[in-house]
Amino acid sequence: MDSSRSPKTAVSPRASFLSGLRTGSGLAAASFLLAVSFGAISASQGWGHLAPVICSMVVFSGSAQFALLATLGSGGGLVGAVTSAALINSRFIPMGIAVAGDLRGGRFRRALEGQAVVDGSWAAAHLGGGRFDRYLLFGATAIQWPAWVAGTALGVVVAPDPDLLHRLGLDVLTPALFVALLFDEVRRERINRLPALLGAAITAGLIVFLPAGPALVGAALAAFVALLRTPARREETEETDGTAATGTTEAAGPGQAGTPEKALRSAHSDEEVTP
Repeated sequence: MDSSRSPKTAVSPRASFLSGLRTGSGLAAASFLLAVSFGAISASQGWGHLAPVICSMVVFSGSAQFALLATLGSGGGLVGAVTSAALINSRFIPMGIAVAGDLRGGRFRRALEGQAVVDGSWAAAHLGGGRFDRYLLFGATAIQWPAWVAGTALGVVVAPDPDLLHRLGLDVLTPALFVALLFDEVRRERINRLPALLGAAITAGLIVFLPAGPALVGAALAAFVALLRTPARREETEETDGTAATGTTEAAGPGQAGTPEKALRSAHSDEEVTP
């Protein structure tokens, strides 16, 4: 993972996409193993061979799919299973809102590009300051989706013991990768440190009384800290940029006073027309 990227770094779309493929390869490997477990459990619950694979192709969310398995396996109805999965996937609403400003095209194209928003890809594509590298997002997801579907198909066909990954200790791969993404994010921007520490503290407190899933959902409350601190951070950034622009204007001389503003508008226009 390259933590040196920033919104002001000029990177070609191809380089960003390839970087996404490299970043997503580790996530894809972990997703493949987790999907094997999903396929095996769903087959043992009588889903058949086709339904688990279609579910992975359409839903493409490990947490939601395992919620389906848990609810149906405990005797819950289809409505309850779908509701629990939908509640878990509701996290994609704020994630989609956050990345929406960096998507391109009309409504249909933006909705299509938004399908690339999955947990690992979203975190890896964050440049800082609320900006996202859309091509890195696409690359990271492009390699994870086939790995997830292929792993599900293998789990259905081979049908290994559903607890095999746990016994081998391979179920820690996905959490470990997300921890690595978290450290990368915290190292990139100091403003993220307080929400990260607060989220860890909330999780540690809740997990004493609740299962891991609800405890992690409760940790999302720490995001409100970042939300409250964002306006102050934006004002500070605008003041810094304004000071830098003023200094550049004065250095350019009276005859070139409009140059920095023109350069900024030109850069913005180039970004908008980039395919």
